[in-house]
Amino acid sequence: MKTLKTLAFTSAGFAYALIVLGALVRITGSGMGCGDDWPLCNGRLIPALDDFQTVLEWNHRMVALALSVLVAATAVTGYRSRSEPGGNSAMRPAILALVLLVLQVVLGAITVALELPPASVILHLAVAMALVAALLVTGLRATEGIFPDAPVLRRGSIIGATVLAAVVLLFGGLTSNMGAGPSCQGFPLCNGQVWPASGGGGLPHIHWTHRLVAYALFLHMLGIGIGLRKRQLPDRLKEALYLAVGLTVAQVVVAAVMVLTYLPPVWRVLHTALGTGVWLSLIYALCLASCRGERMIA
Repeated sequence: MKTLKTLAFTSAGFAYALIVLGALVRITGSGMGCGDDWPLCNGRLIPALDDFQTVLEWNHRMVALALSVLVAATAVTGYRSRSEPGGNSAMRPAILALVLLVLQVVLGAITVALELPPASVILHLAVAMALVAALLVTGLRATEGIFPDAPVLRRGSIIGATVLAAVVLLFGGLTSNMGAGPSCQGFPLCNGQVWPASGGGGLPHIHWTHRLVAYALFLHMLGIGIGLRKRQLPDRLKEALYLAVGLTVAQVVVAAVMVLTYLPPVWRVLHTALGTGVWLSLIYALCLASCRGERMIA
C-alpha cells in the first residue's frame, strides 16, 4: 500500500497545484491563451511561447497532463492492491478519482470550445475539488495506522463546515469568472451597505453572497475551534481541525487585504490557495472522523 499512498498524495499535490494555477489563469484572463483549440494550443502541439497568457495556459495544460498520468497510475495501483488489508477501501476513491479525471478532461474541452461560459467554468472547478478530495482520501486510506481506534462523536459539524467551504469556493470562482470582484468594495460590508443596492447586472449580489457564505464558514469554524477544548477527540483529528480553523482565519485576513487593496492578482491567487487548503483540511478531518470500519455515534 506504500506505493498507492505515495501516488495518491503526489496526485493530490498536483491536483491542488492545478486548482491554484487554474485560478491564476482565470484571474489573468488567460483561459483563451491557446485559442479555442484543444488539445492543441493555437493549432500546434507545442505553441510559440512568446505571450504570457499562452505560457500560462500551456503550463496549466501540462500540469493537467501530468496529473492525468498520476491519477491513472493511482487507479491501477489501487485496483491491484484491493486484496491487501484495507486495499478495498482505498481502491474505491482511487477509481472514483479516475472517473472524475475523465469528466474533468471532457469539461475542460467543452469549456474551451464554448469560450469559457460561467456555468461550465464553475462545474469544471467543482469536479476539480471533488478530484483532489478523492485523491486525498485514497492516500489516507492507504496509510497504515492513521485512523483512530475509537468512534468519533458528532461529525455533523465537520460535514457542515465541509459543505460551506465547498460553496465558498464555488461562489468565489463564480465571482471571479463573472468579473464581480470590483463590484463590492470595502470590508466587511459591501460598498458600505449590509445588502448592496441593485444594479451592476447583479454582480454585487453575487460577490456579497460569496462573502456571506464565507462569514458563515468563519463563524462556524470559530465555534468548532472553541468546542475542541471541551471535547475528547483523537490527537490527529484535533490537529486537522485546528489546521482548518487556522487556514479559515488566514483566509478571512487575506480576503480583507485583497478587497481593501483593490484586488491585486497575487492576493487573489493566495485567496484561492488558502480556500482550497481549508477545503482539503476539512476533507482530511472528515475522513478521520468517519473511522473506517467503526460505527459512528450520531
